[in-house]
Amino acid sequence: MSQTLDLMGAFIQKHHVLSLATCNAGELSCCSVFYVYDSKNICFIFASSKETTHIQHIEKNPNVAANILLETDEIGRIEGLQIQGKVTLLKDKELQKLYFKKYPYALALLPTLWRLDVRSFKMTDNKLGFGKKLYYPEKTTL
Repeated sequence: MSQTLDLMGAFIQKHHVLSLATCNAGELSCCSVFYVYDSKNICFIFASSKETTHIQHIEKNPNVAANILLETDEIGRIEGLQIQGKVTLLKDKELQKLYFKKYPYALALLPTLWRLDVRSFKMTDNKLGFGKKLYYPEKTTL
């Protein structure tokens, strides 16, 4: 794994909520979801009902954008990650176990789990220098 991806993974592991943006036929939706990140497969796992607008969008257009951020007023501490990827219904039993290990109470709800496979990351990390941007894959822009 690259050093850039390792830095991004460390940031991702410090958080647990991402904002997910979807679009279908010109209609937009944005929501927040609890996630588990799998660094081996470079994917996020989250739960959401098929009745939600964002999942209805995903079933027609699986391409999504997302972000994770550190909420701060201190310029030198600003960190955030922009994500582009594709969401599919999660079928991998090991990844399901990973989600329920982190959120065992969710098992009682029998939620539908989804997998966001990352196409690209763009990270801003002012701790590395004002306005410092990191990309995965390298040189990709969002």
